[in-house]
Amino acid sequence: MDIKRITSGLLGFPLVLIILIFGNNIVVSVALAIIALLAMNEYFNAISKIAKPVKWLGYLSCIIIALVPIIKLGIIPENIVEILQILAIPLALLILFAQIIATEMKTSFKDISYTFIGIFYIVFFIMFVALIDSMENGKILIWYVIIAAWGTDIFAYFIGKNFGKHKFSKISPKKSIEGCIAGTIGAIILMLIYTYIANTFWNMNYEYWFVAIIGAVLSLIGQIGDFAASSIKRYVDIKDYSNLIPGHGGMLDRIDSLIFIAPFAYILFTLI
Repeated sequence: MDIKRITSGLLGFPLVLIILIFGNNIVVSVALAIIALLAMNEYFNAISKIAKPVKWLGYLSCIIIALVPIIKLGIIPENIVEILQILAIPLALLILFAQIIATEMKTSFKDISYTFIGIFYIVFFIMFVALIDSMENGKILIWYVIIAAWGTDIFAYFIGKNFGKHKFSKISPKKSIEGCIAGTIGAIILMLIYTYIANTFWNMNYEYWFVAIIGAVLSLIGQIGDFAASSIKRYVDIKDYSNLIPGHGGMLDRIDSLIFIAPFAYILFTLI
């Protein structure tokens, strides 16, 4: 049993709990922006082995997450927000290609490609966590994302470690088919228990069958997100993105499945 992994998880969870329960939308969004900065720095450090990413743009883009509450409050006119949303990706590409021109191709197409993937993968995905928190009943809904991600991780880790016999993929050799299946089943069970609590004590009216489907979908997406992060690590030949969190690796190692889930969860929650 990895005591260091369990201890750091138990110490870190109360902090997440405090921020999400007691923090308003601004506090949560600022916290997520800081998380994005840490994850972006880890990603750039990894990619720097094979490319020269445009770091300043990646770091600057993380600030967008902190602005989500301002956008949701209607301080910025809605038509301006829509224009900014439409232009966000083209503007990032424009700046990156301008970087190639400005540096007379010292910054290469490969450099901006890895940079753009990092911005899209980390900033864009984490932004959906902030958007979920800003939804009606967001404080309740956000926990479905966390349960789907970390519930899957916990069940997959313990069942896979003790009963896993069939390897799933060489991308992540330690993961087993048994662990992946157990992770999804465990996440669904935890989400159904959470739904009972939400319906009973917080007067929600979430359908259990719909939550079960959402749980299965989000758990599977989260596992793909985990493999996606692992594939990047294998590509640049590193074990973890950093040693920031003992037993877990870096920030990106800890949130890889969660941020992959967030955009899909946001869409599914609009159906509830």
